Amino acid sequence: MKTIVTERDELMLARFESDDRVFEVNFDSIEPTDVTLRFLRDDERVGSIYNDDGTDRTMARLTTAREGTDFIGVEVPKEFVADVLDAAIEAGRVTDEAAADGYRIRVL
Repeated sequence: MKTIVTERDELMLARFESDDRVFEVNFDSIEPTDVTLRFLRDDERVGSIYNDDGTDRTMARLTTAREGTDFIGVEVPKEFVADVLDAAIEAGRVTDEAAADGYRIRVL
């Protein structure tokens, strides 16, 4: 498993790569809710990480640039999710830190 979470070209880059899947997103900020982290770029939702129906699985979802509701989804490890959330908080890119704490309690 290879992960990258860093600031690049005025955006945050989060990338998870394993033998069978890749997830990569560039974002301005993260909007946390109880069980979802929404990735925002230019105030538009470009993806999210969510808890899959209360199970131990965390899923990452990217919205495609095409018309409609197409998306790409992959399972990602909670360690990666924690790294993304920590980096976004440290960089001041979380819209609500109290909500991020709630997400951490419920999901991570």
